[in-house]
Amino acid sequence: MPKQSDRDGREVAAIVGVLASVLGMLEGGTTHIGVATDHVIESFRNDLWPGYKTSEGIEPELLAQFHPLEDALRAMGVVVWAMEEFEADDALAAAAYLAAQSSDVEQVIICTPDKDLSQCVVGKRVVQFDRRKRELRDEHGVVARFGVGPKSIPDYLALVGDSADGFPGVPGWGEKASGAMLGRYGHLERIPASAKDWEVPVRGAARLAAALEENRPLALLFRKLATLRTDVPVFKTVEDLRWRGPTAEFERVAQQLAVPGLWERARRIPLTD
Repeated sequence: MPKQSDRDGREVAAIVGVLASVLGMLEGGTTHIGVATDHVIESFRNDLWPGYKTSEGIEPELLAQFHPLEDALRAMGVVVWAMEEFEADDALAAAAYLAAQSSDVEQVIICTPDKDLSQCVVGKRVVQFDRRKRELRDEHGVVARFGVGPKSIPDYLALVGDSADGFPGVPGWGEKASGAMLGRYGHLERIPASAKDWEVPVRGAARLAAALEENRPLALLFRKLATLRTDVPVFKTVEDLRWRGPTAEFERVAQQLAVPGLWERARRIPLTD
């Protein structure tokens, strides 16, 4: 987003961008919605791995918009899960799992391109949607993209690493080898220690097997880091997520952001029962 200032001269481009994006969903017919945020960047995972992502390096102008965004979304009438001990991805995983248990729900759509959320996909009932690329990924789509099913995604990330989250993976293990091996064995502990026992032809098998054996405890730790929690408190019933229109406070928020059109857009969206 290009830089944008509110009435007091503070940078608000990220806030405006997210609000406009969520409004676009509501204008498109979304009736039930929840937004997960990292109220603080650090989480319980930082206690497990010292290199896990922190707020260090985030531009101060961007970091300063995190909490005001949460307030603005609430004023818009949107349910917000602001995570402190856990991460936003955990909240999305928990919400998707809980919503999928409801017989009133036809489909759960997780709107994010993040590959770690692919572990939450279930058939066509829980799917992942990249709104930028307009790509919908069901369980077959996860397999097509990674070579493994959703349940193997944490193992896959443990091998290839996740630079965004700050863990490196196992040396030498790339996407192709990881996908091939986990596509056959499913999980790290099922991969034979010796390359001679591998039933999948992989280039540099002996080297990869040695690297995995040397780093197996670390790989299991990385898998724990990559495994999203579904026990995070998010909502009691799906109806808690029904959007019932913006609050009166949202008009003031839009004026303060110097984008009164956000309020106009929000109040024109028809509500559903």
